Amino acid sequence: MNQPTTSIPLQSSATATTQRVTAIDLVRALTMILMIFVNDLWSLSGIPVWLEHVERGADGIGLADVVFPAFLFIVGLSMPFAIEARRKKGDSTGQLLLHVVMRTVALLVMGVFLVNGEDINGEATGLPRLAWNTLCCISFILIWNSYPKQASRALVYTLKGIGIATLLTLAVIYQGGDEGNLHRFGPQWWGILGLIGWAYLASGVVTVFAEGKLASVVGAWAFFSVLSMVSHAGLIPSAFQFIPDPILGGTLTGLTLGGVATALIFRHYRAQQNDRMLTLVLLGVSAGLIVLSVLTRPYWGLAKLGATPAWLFLCSAFTILTFLGVYWVADVLGKAKWFSFIRPAGTDTLLCYLIPYFAYATTNFLGIHWPEFMLIGGVGLLKSFLFALLCVFITGWLSKIGIRLKL
Repeated sequence: MNQPTTSIPLQSSATATTQRVTAIDLVRALTMILMIFVNDLWSLSGIPVWLEHVERGADGIGLADVVFPAFLFIVGLSMPFAIEARRKKGDSTGQLLLHVVMRTVALLVMGVFLVNGEDINGEATGLPRLAWNTLCCISFILIWNSYPKQASRALVYTLKGIGIATLLTLAVIYQGGDEGNLHRFGPQWWGILGLIGWAYLASGVVTVFAEGKLASVVGAWAFFSVLSMVSHAGLIPSAFQFIPDPILGGTLTGLTLGGVATALIFRHYRAQQNDRMLTLVLLGVSAGLIVLSVLTRPYWGLAKLGATPAWLFLCSAFTILTFLGVYWVADVLGKAKWFSFIRPAGTDTLLCYLIPYFAYATTNFLGIHWPEFMLIGGVGLLKSFLFALLCVFITGWLSKIGIRLKL
């Protein structure tokens, strides 16, 4: 069976401040549910085209094309709260930067291992794709699980060691590609998690040094937005090509920094308890971003796979509007309980992202095949939506028994 390969997530403790912003967790949860849903559409037929990814080279986007940028934006939205919380605990600038680097490394490792699974040669490796992905995900959990403080240190280190040893073994035995053209383990591309990692690194460094100054963050956002245009115009000198494309391309980092800037605006007006002005300002920002999308679309098109400037601006606007709506419902009107069932997808997002890999492997191992009528049209869409909710439920259950990923 196939596996989801086009979208991902990053769980963040960013909202763990004295004044937790429920809306950030909930928008992250909604994005993760949508991500699992659209990643399951490969199993269906007879569904509306607008739900799926638009083909490379086409000018336009489908629903699936707005999920990944929304998650990048939310990563940035969480960042100032996370850094502020760590500063209050006494972290120095150096410690904050080290934390950013360590999270980046973790995301790059996970991204590269999962992306190698997409091209694995099961016979040459001696391991089918589903088994590879399952072992990788188990290893990720062993290495990055948030173990209870009372747990034996020896046991914790043993489990982490098993996870690391498993990944090293997998990297050694791996062979990908077709017979006669096999290749060894390596970063063929960074994978969705890796792309997030690079964007997180650049945005995290900016956010740490900005120290809460909105002008500095907006300046950085403008720089990466212009860099996106320069990159698509083919004007970046070859001397800079050593910089990873998620950073050098400008678009992905621009999405994340847009979230950082939005968070600083939000924090400013929330401190003043001025929800009316907050709403007006964010609506104005969204309108401006939509205008920028319209103005840049004729030059480079609107496309996710091309990571075009118009895609950056439009998806940023969509995410701001969604966040604003959820904030009013959950935080201002106090209706957060309406979303209680999906909350685990927002508080332990990385674990939730890994659950489908286990689900696909389990159904394949057990030989479970859905009836044809459950894979067509509206019934199929309902199946995929319920599957996403099931992944959230499993995530919540695992969290309760002590399995929570923390980078």
